[in-house]
Order: sequence, then C-alpha cells, then structure tokens
Amino acid sequence: MRSRSQRRLLRGRRNGRRGGCARQMFEPKSCTYTYLLGDRESHEAVLIDPVLETAPRDAQLIKELGLRLLYAVNTHCHADHITGSGLLRSLLPGCQSVISRLSGAQADLHIEDGDSIHFGRFALETRSSPGHTPGCVTFVLNDHSMAFTGDALLIRGCGRTDFQQGCAKTLYHSVHEKIFTLPGDCLIYPAHDYRGLTVSTVEEERTLNPRLTLSCEEFVKVMDNLNLPKPQQIDFAVPANMHCGIQTPPT
Repeated sequence: MRSRSQRRLLRGRRNGRRGGCARQMFEPKSCTYTYLLGDRESHEAVLIDPVLETAPRDAQLIKELGLRLLYAVNTHCHADHITGSGLLRSLLPGCQSVISRLSGAQADLHIEDGDSIHFGRFALETRSSPGHTPGCVTFVLNDHSMAFTGDALLIRGCGRTDFQQGCAKTLYHSVHEKIFTLPGDCLIYPAHDYRGLTVSTVEEERTLNPRLTLSCEEFVKVMDNLNLPKPQQIDFAVPANMHCGIQTPPT
C-alpha cells in the first residue's frame, strides 16, 4: 500500500501530473531520512540527503525502479553523517552532487534561494532556511504538496543552533517566513526523526511544534539552553561533507 506522500506525488494533486514515484528511506545510526523522487515518464530522479553507508542500497533501488539519478542533493552540510553523494557519483555515473553555495562546501552544482532542480515533469524549488547552519535549504515540490526541510524544521522540533555558525533567531525567522507560509496541508519531510515519526504537515507544525509556536525571544532562550552533547561524528563528518561528493569514495 502506498503512503499518502507517494499517492500525492503519483497523481500530482495540484498540477494534474501523473507518473511520479516517491520513496522515504532510513539510516538508523544517525536517524537520517533519505528521499528518492522520480518521474516515471522521463526516468529522471533526484535523491535528497543520501548517507554514505546506505548509498549502495539507494543505488540498487534506483536501478530496480528503472530510474536515472540526475542529482544527489544535500539540504546542508551535515554534522552527524557523511553524505553519500561521492559514492553515488561512482555507483551511478552521470549523477551530480548538489548543495547550497552558502554552505561553503564543494559540489558539482551550487544552488541558491529561488533556484529550481528539475527532474522530468517535476521540480524542487529551493528555499533558503538558515539558522541550523548558514547553508540550510528546504526543497519544495513545485505543486507545494511536499517540503523537504532538512534540519531546519523537524517533526515537533527543529535543528540545534549551537555549532556550525548556527543562530536561533535566524532559524526562527527562516522557518516562519519560508516554511510556515506554505499551504497548511503541505507535507513536511525532515532529514531526521528520533521517535519513529515519518511525516507531518505545515499546519501541524504551525500549531503543535513546542518550540516554534513560542515567541522569537522565548525560542532563542530555549535553544540557548539545550545543553546537548556534541554530535558523535562531527569531527570527521563535517570535513568530509565540505567536499560534498567531490571526495574520493572509500574503498
């Protein structure tokens, strides 16, 4: 049985387009979600936030579905895992790594606020959503039915702001201005979830998110006092991800 998100993309809720496919995949060590979006007519696809350890799994699925991966896209320079972009470039020739120019990371392609990533009849709109890091972006499907929010907006939470040049005030405003302005029934797909939740909506997060329903001043105070431990993989993940798929994949 297809998930609600897959049904929506397949039937093209607002633009009447058909023939898409969507898959949500999970990497348990870092609790990362990777998203595969494809157009069955053109066989073109994009992969959002791949993880190094699960890149072979993702490549196998792409081949099984008869898709051609155009882009391995990163919502930001991750601190909790190494991106799978580099290995996917090797496993699937023709694939290009993508990241925001403001991340400061290397990639085959750099994107900025307002840019679109096209695959077949579909496209992802890039919305800059900094605060967790300066280079965070949210990708919004062109019919505004799905948003892939990275670490900017999590389900009933948000990304931390105490490292990688994070800023709580910036995050608060970017979420309210770039994500919460989407239609209320737009599905929210984050880069991580630590409680087993897979999807939310803009309206749910606008009204139920315990952090982002606060005032900006209250939000900043909460974020400045989380006292979270240092991410376990940050010391080697961030340097590797600054090369965002340009690095030589490990053997």
